[in-house]
Amino acid sequence: MRHPRPRTHRIRAAALFVTALLSAGGIAAPATAAPPRAAPAEDLAPTPPMGFNNWNSTHCRAEFNEDMVKGIADLFVTKGLKDAGYQYVNLDDCWALPQRNADGKLVPDPVRFPHGISAVADYVHAKGLKLGIYTSAGTKTCDSAGFPGALGHEESDARQFADWGVDYLKYDNCNNQGVDAQQRYRTMRDALRATGRPIVYSICEWGENKPWEWAADVGQLWRTTGDISDNWGSMLSILKQNLPLAPYAGPGHWNDPDMLEVGNGGMTDTEYRSHFSLWAVMAAPLLIGTDLRTASPATLDILGNKEVIAVDQDPLGRQGTVVSSAGGRWVVAKEMADGSRAVALFNESGTAQRVATSAAAVGLPRAPGYTQRDLWQHRDTNTAGTIAATVPAHGTVLLRVSADGHWAEHPPAVELGLDEAPFIERDTPATLTTTVTDLGRTPAREVSATLTGPEGWTVRALSSATAANLPNGAALRTRWRVTAPPGTPVGSYAFSLRVRYRSPAGERVGGELPVTASVVVPPPAGTSYLSDLPWLSAVSGWGPVERDTSNGEDAAGDGSPLTIGSTVYAKGLGVHAASEVAYYAGRRCSTVSAQVGVDDEKGAKGSVAFEIWADGVKAASTGVLSNADAAKPVSAEVKGAQVVRLVVTDGGDGIDSDHADWADARLSC
Repeated sequence: MRHPRPRTHRIRAAALFVTALLSAGGIAAPATAAPPRAAPAEDLAPTPPMGFNNWNSTHCRAEFNEDMVKGIADLFVTKGLKDAGYQYVNLDDCWALPQRNADGKLVPDPVRFPHGISAVADYVHAKGLKLGIYTSAGTKTCDSAGFPGALGHEESDARQFADWGVDYLKYDNCNNQGVDAQQRYRTMRDALRATGRPIVYSICEWGENKPWEWAADVGQLWRTTGDISDNWGSMLSILKQNLPLAPYAGPGHWNDPDMLEVGNGGMTDTEYRSHFSLWAVMAAPLLIGTDLRTASPATLDILGNKEVIAVDQDPLGRQGTVVSSAGGRWVVAKEMADGSRAVALFNESGTAQRVATSAAAVGLPRAPGYTQRDLWQHRDTNTAGTIAATVPAHGTVLLRVSADGHWAEHPPAVELGLDEAPFIERDTPATLTTTVTDLGRTPAREVSATLTGPEGWTVRALSSATAANLPNGAALRTRWRVTAPPGTPVGSYAFSLRVRYRSPAGERVGGELPVTASVVVPPPAGTSYLSDLPWLSAVSGWGPVERDTSNGEDAAGDGSPLTIGSTVYAKGLGVHAASEVAYYAGRRCSTVSAQVGVDDEKGAKGSVAFEIWADGVKAASTGVLSNADAAKPVSAEVKGAQVVRLVVTDGGDGIDSDHADWADARLSC
């Protein structure tokens, strides 16, 4: 994998060079006195910082300039983002000239910022917002152009930032010359405090030195991972690295899983809603990473959802914890200051799944009933204690559940679902079974269900689609005959399951579940290479899934022959963690087999783990493999499975260089 920006490539000089700098006074020695007194961390960032950073959308390109920064500040006000809680407008790398002036001072780029940083800060402050800036705890920043870093210049640079009116500093980790991380970041902490200006301090050393264990008295937030990229695999990998760190977060000291990618185009709106929901439930900083001047209404709706933002900004300051995660069905719950729980029902997999938990499991007290608010649908219902939903692929249902005593004022929650994933073999009518289940303490009355498909399709109910009354736990099950037009191509098609019902008070209530039905062809009899078969879905953490070549870098078709431990394979799949490739087996197949390992194209880098899933059951796994390992045979019995999934995880250490090969991958049917 090539990193999306060069900042994660570190240059570490020899120890003699570091010694020379120290002896010459070029790098501040470790402080021996107590650091200067300053406002408590809780006062600087009592809730996770919210704002904007330009890097994810502009990198170092020319469009990053004074006009852009002012335009973002304007949009914070006009689009309601300021009212929603966003306040920091942050500059990332490339704002300065490559050389300091004769006095050793930083010089803003006169082309990008012709009026200087102070004038930009004045403009931002006049809007009631705050300005952030960037540098690195090294001799140069992370961009390859080599802008000046602050190592050895901490006091001077901190004073310049304060004099300019800066309110937030992102302090990166490139070109750090091997100097101890705690020393470097504490030196800048002391320099910032000495200015007397309250400046939020964002430690960006990529989690390399476990800052969650030592940085609570150094900065207000610290990066826990490497850089995020605008794709599903990157977001998922970072999520999994950040979730276990919940005990370290709290008011004034936050885990930072990196900036938001919402709106940058590499994921779907469903995936972006998951990204935003999960960052909120993790009490993560919410730093917009898209150019708001070109943001779509859907992007602004996601970023501006005040109910989701309220989860992130809850004053109790708890990071959500994992309640369960079996089969890619995640439940993450966050304790809120009012005693309620924010509950994220997250579906990691590529097909719709039911994700369920209970009020007791998320930490709520026993009660006759509970109020459950859907924070994306903005709707209240009551539940007897079951918290569940059928969640679309890569989707998240975010709920706020409370034992508030007012549950009876709301209609009952109903869950819409399917008995199994809808697969329709081409030119063959299929039968689908839908369910409408009352999860509420009160009954649902006059219940009616409808299933609609694409234009030209025929959908006919084979059993009753109505019920006069559904008490708690009861379900309306309806069988439907679905017929596609002759010759319908293989692929995914959108259906919608809708329900209408009345509450005991007579209130008319509706609900909808988007359904994706797949038109498929039966797998061929005998043994086939998986790279020769059509897949249901294919997701790769960096670049596309490749047939019969390695992952390569980013573009389709840029891979090389599959090579593991110097052995070349003619057939197989090249992926990058985190990845998932799903195939329709139609309950006709028996075995999946492959030779697996890290591709040689990344040298000594990369560590991954391979898994084979038969429907929702893990049928085989390898454990963590690195480039030092030879190809490992893996096989799994998949008899009776409708869907077979080939999954590669990052081995628990991030996705850097995780090029993985399913060599000689075969399906026997």
